[in-house]
Formats: sequence, C-alpha cells, structure tokens
Amino acid sequence: MFKVTPNPPPTDAASPYESPASRKFHEAAERALDHYLGPPRPAIMATPYQPNRLYMANPASGTEPLLADACESLGSATVMLNDFAGLLEGSHRKTLQGIAQVVMVAEVAVNRVLDQLVPTE
Repeated sequence: MFKVTPNPPPTDAASPYESPASRKFHEAAERALDHYLGPPRPAIMATPYQPNRLYMANPASGTEPLLADACESLGSATVMLNDFAGLLEGSHRKTLQGIAQVVMVAEVAVNRVLDQLVPTE
C-alpha cells in the first residue's frame, strides 16, 4: 500500500527574518551573545599615572643633598623605632627592633654612598 505524504511548505532558506520585528530581535540577541560570550575587548586605558607632587623631591636638587636628607630621615626613623620598641615587650618589641635594624642598614648604605660621592663645589 502506498501512502501519500504531503511535501513540507516552501520556505526561504536565505533569510530567517519574516518581519522587521524579527530582524530587530535577532540583532539584539546577537549583540547580547557577543557581549557575554564574545572575545574580551581591550580595556580602555585609564589616565596615565601621575605621581603626587606634594612630597616630590625637587628635580633640580643634586644627588648629595638628597642623599644627606635621606640619611637624616633614616637616622630619625631608627631612633623613633628604638624608642618605641623600648616601651613594648615580647614579640612586638622584637618586630620593632627588626624594622629598626632594616632602617639602620638602609642608613648605612646611604652613608656609604655619601662617603664615595665626590663633593661638587
């Protein structure tokens, strides 16, 4: 026995859009998919880093005055840390003494550079 089957209705395979509304929906869906699933877009560069000029050393300052000031600042920090460590006990005291030692080593390094620097007059 032979059964007659109807052919499927003809469709336009070239365009999935039946109306302008379906075109807008498809475009919106594509934008959403691109936004969430697409490749990452390059980040917009923020403004370049501008250092805070409030405490910036004068660019016209020489090396020797800057090193001398750094040496004085490190020496003061060492004294403050040692004085404060004298008020504490236990592990907090040891922590402050360690920090004071690191600052003192930096002061020694700056002093060494100052010793090797030839004064310019």
